[in-house]
Amino acid sequence: MKLSAPKVVTFWISVGLVVVGLLAFQGAFAGLAAYALWLIVAGFVLLALGCLMKDL
Repeated sequence: MKLSAPKVVTFWISVGLVVVGLLAFQGAFAGLAAYALWLIVAGFVLLALGCLMKDL
């Protein structure tokens, strides 16, 4: 399996998901507090998929 760098858009979307998840976990976004862990996991999964797949 060959790894590649994710596209810039994929990277920034994953960073955005992680940051929103962390802020929701801290209480900045009260409506998203229940989904904070899933936002963080989704961000890291998207980043991992971006490294594993060639065109993502």
